[in-house]
Amino acid sequence: MKDTALKVAGAIFLLVAIVHLLRLILNLEIVVAGFVIPMWTSIFGFIIPLVLSVWMFKSLKASK
Repeated sequence: MKDTALKVAGAIFLLVAIVHLLRLILNLEIVVAGFVIPMWTSIFGFIIPLVLSVWMFKSLKASK
């Protein structure tokens, strides 16, 4: 059960990181309630989930 949870969490974090990277590459503008979300937020939105994803997959490998 723990292995499955680590795989799912790692995959979700990786997906979030990829979406933020695509936003940076494609220079997509996001507007929420008339407020433009700054592009620099996707830098953190890429790095933090990527680190968490790597952590999840390393934890999965260490638990075996």
